[in-house]
Amino acid sequence: MPPNLIMYAIPGFVLLILLEIVVTTIDHRDLYEPKDALSSIAMGLGNVFIGLFTKGVILGIYLFVYEFRFFTLGFTWWAWVLCFFADDFSYYWFHRSSHTVRFFWASHVIHHSSQKYTLATALRQTWTGNLTGTFLFWLWMPLAGFHPVMVLSMQAISLIYQFWIHTEVINKLPAPIEYIFNTPSHHRVHHGSDIAYLDRNHAGILIIWDRLFGTFTPEGKRPAYGLTSNINTFNPLRIATHEWVSIWQDVRQSKSLREALRYIFNAPGWSADGSRKTTSQLRAGNKTKHKILSS
Repeated sequence: MPPNLIMYAIPGFVLLILLEIVVTTIDHRDLYEPKDALSSIAMGLGNVFIGLFTKGVILGIYLFVYEFRFFTLGFTWWAWVLCFFADDFSYYWFHRSSHTVRFFWASHVIHHSSQKYTLATALRQTWTGNLTGTFLFWLWMPLAGFHPVMVLSMQAISLIYQFWIHTEVINKLPAPIEYIFNTPSHHRVHHGSDIAYLDRNHAGILIIWDRLFGTFTPEGKRPAYGLTSNINTFNPLRIATHEWVSIWQDVRQSKSLREALRYIFNAPGWSADGSRKTTSQLRAGNKTKHKILSS
């Protein structure tokens, strides 16, 4: 097994969270809600615990695929550089799909369920992601010749990087950094429930993918964090499963197999009767509203 880099990073996570609490308290900024922070920490601990079992299985799958690799890249410095870009590219499409396919959203929605945006929010991680096959977005990498240990290590490095961008303490960084890298400013947009901010800025480490593929939006007004329909609970089990329960209820009430499949694999918010709205539908409605108001 590769070294569990996340476990090594946990003390640093704790220290930075404590530092953020001190700084925001001194500044009289109401950023932390104790129950919310504890829920996020519980979600993070659950993710680490489940990962103790699932990461071994994923490594085994990657090792199996690696036996059929097209190339052998080894552990040279340039292979690590290529692995960095390959992982970040894969993460972008995994993350984007997690916002556009409800089956993947059911796991990812956990991370967006807090109405606070702090370093503790970064710990609010899925319990079901690995179980539902999100690791498949990286399956091409061992086939291309990246050793599975490299793939899993780079995934951990990406996750560690993304911890520090979950804060309102840091404003905007120098322009070259903001142009290339994912920053607190870019990621605040991603966590916004405002229509203009929905499903934007899917980057892991590099924001260049969003710029290239048309999903980048700069930060303007301060985002309203959370979901378009907040779940209003601090119960970790409810946080982890609420969307899966909702999918099951929709499927049970479906009038056909086609409709049931659409509830599972269409964009989050899709409904047969139009009672709920997807992001694209919300944006279309918002544009229509602005046209009416401006006419």
